[in-house]
Amino acid sequence: MWCPTVGVEEEFLLVDPETGVPVNRADEVVAVAREQLGLELEHELTGAQVEINTTVCRDVEQARRELVEARRSVAQAARTAGCRAIAVGAPPLGDATGEVTDSLRYRRIAREFGALAEQQLICGCHVHVAVPDRETAVQVCNHVRPWLPVLAAVTANSPFSGGEDTGFASWRSTVWSRWPVSGPPPIFTSWQHYEEVCDTMIKAGTALDRAMIYWDVRPATDLPTVEVRVSDVAATVDEAVLLAALVRALVAQAVVDVERGVEPEPVPQETLRQACWGASNEGLRGSTLDVLSGEPRPLRRQLDDLVTRLTPVFEANGDLPAVQRGLRLLDGPGTGADRQRRAFRSGQVEPLLALLDIDNADRAEGRDTAAS
Repeated sequence: MWCPTVGVEEEFLLVDPETGVPVNRADEVVAVAREQLGLELEHELTGAQVEINTTVCRDVEQARRELVEARRSVAQAARTAGCRAIAVGAPPLGDATGEVTDSLRYRRIAREFGALAEQQLICGCHVHVAVPDRETAVQVCNHVRPWLPVLAAVTANSPFSGGEDTGFASWRSTVWSRWPVSGPPPIFTSWQHYEEVCDTMIKAGTALDRAMIYWDVRPATDLPTVEVRVSDVAATVDEAVLLAALVRALVAQAVVDVERGVEPEPVPQETLRQACWGASNEGLRGSTLDVLSGEPRPLRRQLDDLVTRLTPVFEANGDLPAVQRGLRLLDGPGTGADRQRRAFRSGQVEPLLALLDIDNADRAEGRDTAAS
């Protein structure tokens, strides 16, 4: 069994510590993190966001330790810079329009895509998993894509916008879907086919380059890895680690299937898009189209099916305890969207911000899991 390395990216929102309104403090937070804490953060499209990246991790427990430490450091840097870092898919309060980061690339994106760029004040979680080569990466994406709706529901964490309930578990997904190259990808027959389609997008002007090929699962262009980018940033580390374990196991099983000549499920792109929309709307407590059966089914049951399918892989690569820990959280307090709705029921800002504050990196509703 292929036992791949894994890496995780998380994007965080910077807000006023009292009002929860987004603030453009990324430059200050990045500088404090580098100069005082020795942590290298990345800028994002807007000045109210920062990004962390784990190293290449041998397993998800290593990723967990790095995420806990990085979240604590970002929280400290944000406080020093006079703001608060929160783990949320979209701004729950204030204006959802951000000031585009002053860099050559981001200024060009703003020129080409206008208000679309300014309205991308959203935060996701991306999981990178190693594969043997680029050709395999394309085939692995074909095998992973039917499970994108379930992966999206696991970390759904953006029910609010402008202080109002959007009716979605992941409003971030709806905002993100406005990019011309986004959502679930088509099936590709080869690396060459993938490259040809990417070239068409770039020639059409719908993507500036391959970094703007924003499909929910994609092969990397410079490394033999597969990136799954369908998810909101997770409310807690345990949820982020659950997502990483699911993706890692999906990729590991897909590599084996590709080597054995197993064909991927030929789910039409539009069918998959409908299922992903349902997942972002309903969240894990609702239902969406099960693309394998063709019938609507509860997403929690679809997640159970996925876990059952992948349990031998979890056991082989040592990730089963992390999966069980994440599932207990989802079966108790629920997803980030569920917990946000309870916290904001009174209309008070502080309970919501306290829930989302990444200084609570290893806690969920008062339950410390750092030593678990």
